[in-house]
Amino acid sequence: MADKIIVTGGCGFIGREVVAQLVARGADVTVVDDLSKPESAAPPGARFLRQDLTDTRGTRPAFAGFKHCIHLAAKIGGIGYFHRHPATILAENDKIYSSVFEACAHHKYERIVYISSSMVFEKARQFPSRESDLHDTPAPLSAYGFSKLSGEWYCRAFKDEFGLPYSIVRPFNAYGVNEAPGEEVGEAHVIPDLAKKILECQDPLEILGDGQQTRCFTHVSDIARGILAVLDSPRAACEDFNISSPDEVRMLDLARMIWELIRGRDAPLRIKHVPGFKHDVQRRAPDVEKARRLLGFEAKVRLEDKLPEVVAYVKDVVLPRLAARRV
Repeated sequence: MADKIIVTGGCGFIGREVVAQLVARGADVTVVDDLSKPESAAPPGARFLRQDLTDTRGTRPAFAGFKHCIHLAAKIGGIGYFHRHPATILAENDKIYSSVFEACAHHKYERIVYISSSMVFEKARQFPSRESDLHDTPAPLSAYGFSKLSGEWYCRAFKDEFGLPYSIVRPFNAYGVNEAPGEEVGEAHVIPDLAKKILECQDPLEILGDGQQTRCFTHVSDIARGILAVLDSPRAACEDFNISSPDEVRMLDLARMIWELIRGRDAPLRIKHVPGFKHDVQRRAPDVEKARRLLGFEAKVRLEDKLPEVVAYVKDVVLPRLAARRV
């Protein structure tokens, strides 16, 4: 295990879980974040440095004294966010990549673990999608997917020119507590969005598109375990990994699961299909064999076991917070 680790974006949804698991095993962790999201919070047990990572002049000195970086910081949100802010996503993420990768190369880091996204497989043709399939997959059309793929190019380019070792992690559809839905449709991810709508008694329940889209929902604790497995393994150097549950779930089935948790099985579920977004991926299903073979990693958490606590979080924490903001 790396002794001193810098985690960018460590105040975000996945970042907080990564930091919590690092701290639990005794790592010396420094979190660098700009607290740009309202729900961001500095995680306990780690040093915290507030820093705008688009600022190269401020980033380079902040990275002195470390040899490993887990790079999560990015402009991110749900599919609605991708469509409303494409220029911001491209411009800001590119500045962050440039600043962070240059800092790691300057200080001769032993490795940067870059957290990419399943959205690089936006145009996938092979299912389940293996890491090696990405070479033959057309580039994403969404600004977010293209931006995350660009980060993977940064990894390889900085290795080729500056000898900076890297690992690439592609989480698939993270869920868990501490993720809030947005005020607008698609501002955050689908599970908190659906829970919010059902708790607010939306009937019929609005579903984007035909509801036949599939995703492999992966609990944030499993994703963090996968990231740390990559960090720990010498075999992960200059490799890429899908970190995911292998279980595909249709959006209609997900909606019914959340509906029954909140309204019960006897309440009839009525669906209203509304137009989806332009870049809504119909199927997303990763092959997870490489992570199992090289890292010994497999996702353990079942969706049905953790959905109740996510629903409870939205009900007891998120909705009161949103109500207070509206006053």
